[in-house]
Amino acid sequence: MMNMKKILTGSMLGLVLFTACVDLDIPPKDVVTDDNLLTNTAGMEIYLAKMYSNMPFEDFKYESAWGLRFNSWLGAVGIDGTGEAVGRDLCQAFAGEDDSYWTGRTWTLLRDANHLIETLPNYKDAFAEITYNDYVGEAYFVRATVFYALARRFGGIPLVTKEIQYSNDKETMEVPRSSEEETWDQILADYDQAIALMSPKSLKSGYANKYVALAFKSEAMLYAGSVAKYNETVTGRLTGFGQKTGVRVIGFDPDTWQAASKKYFKEAYLAAQDIIANGGYSLYKKKWSATDKDAQYQNMVDMFSDLSSPENILVKEYVYPTLTHGIDAYSAPFTYRAPLSGATCPTLDFVELFDGFPRYPDGTIKVTDGASPTTGNYVLYDKPMDFFANAEPRLRAYVLFPGDIFRGKENDVRAGVYTGATPVKPFFNDYSYASAETRYQNLDIYSKTPKSLYLSPRQDNQQETVEYNGTKMTAAGQEGPFYDNGEATETGLYLRKWLNPNAGFVAGEGKSAQPFILMRYAEVLLNAAEAATELALAGESAPDGADLSQTATEAVNAIRERAGATLLAGKITLDDAGRNIVRKERRKELAMEHKTKWDIRRWRVQHDDGRDYFWGEYKDKRSFSNASRYRFRGLYSFFSTQTGKYFFDGRFQWVGLRTFEYNPVDYYFGIPGGEVSKSAFIDQQPNR
Repeated sequence: MMNMKKILTGSMLGLVLFTACVDLDIPPKDVVTDDNLLTNTAGMEIYLAKMYSNMPFEDFKYESAWGLRFNSWLGAVGIDGTGEAVGRDLCQAFAGEDDSYWTGRTWTLLRDANHLIETLPNYKDAFAEITYNDYVGEAYFVRATVFYALARRFGGIPLVTKEIQYSNDKETMEVPRSSEEETWDQILADYDQAIALMSPKSLKSGYANKYVALAFKSEAMLYAGSVAKYNETVTGRLTGFGQKTGVRVIGFDPDTWQAASKKYFKEAYLAAQDIIANGGYSLYKKKWSATDKDAQYQNMVDMFSDLSSPENILVKEYVYPTLTHGIDAYSAPFTYRAPLSGATCPTLDFVELFDGFPRYPDGTIKVTDGASPTTGNYVLYDKPMDFFANAEPRLRAYVLFPGDIFRGKENDVRAGVYTGATPVKPFFNDYSYASAETRYQNLDIYSKTPKSLYLSPRQDNQQETVEYNGTKMTAAGQEGPFYDNGEATETGLYLRKWLNPNAGFVAGEGKSAQPFILMRYAEVLLNAAEAATELALAGESAPDGADLSQTATEAVNAIRERAGATLLAGKITLDDAGRNIVRKERRKELAMEHKTKWDIRRWRVQHDDGRDYFWGEYKDKRSFSNASRYRFRGLYSFFSTQTGKYFFDGRFQWVGLRTFEYNPVDYYFGIPGGEVSKSAFIDQQPNR
């Protein structure tokens, strides 16, 4: 880590270009000094723009497998082992990032923040007091957010809170890792300092303000409280000391974790409640109607692109053609590929979180008229969309169903065509994890003569076809799935959330300009609800004297009402079951927003021992898991030529058959080996 120079070169800023000078007695014109930048609004905008361009925000230009590369190549969301989706590329459990956030732009950004905190007081008289305070508050917000990004990846980190000056003495330039508890305390202190300094309104669009800082504080403290508490639930306690320093770099002391957890949950609760009471935000309901599910669906589609939404707290804006991304180029349906498609394919496991479907006794979605997927006959539907007739409008806004309309045309998705006798019996006699590798193409009705099941091992005009009513019906429709081509849907479903819905839009690399909502009011409500249940579980009363059960219930019901879901019948109970209701709602509402991968980490439920509550509800983990490895299912529609109707089958996805693995050690990313080996102070994670 290096110090912040007193002089910032123009090339580093990338915003101004000067010619060289000849007279060495004159300050060079190709540099920008503190006197240039920190004495006027224009200079400060350059300084803040540089910081914000390097912030660890996770949006369209972030892939969890790669890390913060700040590009949108192979753009996808939710494919990091959370169960939200699987995809063609980069589909793996969130156990590390190729580009570690320990290196790269991290320490430069911290240096910029510390330099501003230490140096701007020298120029305080150049600004109105409120403006000066906002600028310093921005620096504290940046520092807190960088520390937060590091802490949830690594635990205890080097708390660089001063600008480090160049020195030949390496020991004076290195900062060892602090304990995890000290790290979270520093994050709390920095967010509080930002909140105290900043105004309720941002100086400029895209910058922070008091309520942005409160929202990030609430999220960060929810993470800290969860880690302090749920590390204790991992076999053997998830904690350990650095070998070089003896500092507890991961986990909490057995004598302090309970008090720390309560403190952090209290801070998360109070920050969320401050926003709810005073922030002036509200859930987006511009097109919402209590009696019209189509309006509820359209309302939720629109809210992710409406920059005037009262729900938006912090948004990353894009502008074509100067600042763009590529979510449509990689995650749209197959016929829109530009140059690829199908990178985000929602799973049946995700769909099962939502209301509006008949269920088997084990809670999974019912596709036959029997008591299990292997009994009875497949239920027939005139159109694929009939299967989803009672689904939550929110789910329809997030997931593109077979037969629904997207960009002005029907989403023509089929897994295959069945020409056999009716009633149609279940294709498999075992739908368990153990049989996942027995696929549709392995069935006798497909592989033997005479065949009665037609699939599509290829695409376009090379598909298998069936004569039906005088025409040739392609086995997989226009959108797949094609079982040897991962560019189409792998699960029978496509992403709808975030995609440009306009029929005239032509996708391509670097042609998308939808905004990404980094923080919204719905998350604040969910933070309040979760913190309320956690405080109650810890035996604490509400710090503001409120009814914790009522707080949680009202927050969840407000979100469920907007989503078109059934409201809770009674108040949320202040126990594990009530906590899981809140968790489940969070998983549904914030899906595909780079939130869930962090939530299931902080809850410590992704490894085998904790996976019974992986989905925020009671579900036998053996239905999707085998010790450390687990898989997700697709929802596949088939057409029956004998009946002229559709039926569905729920099956482990059968194109790439993605398998995930997660172990307790993965809750903390490893420190890059080179950083550890060259340092006398930086410790590797225990047990690595």
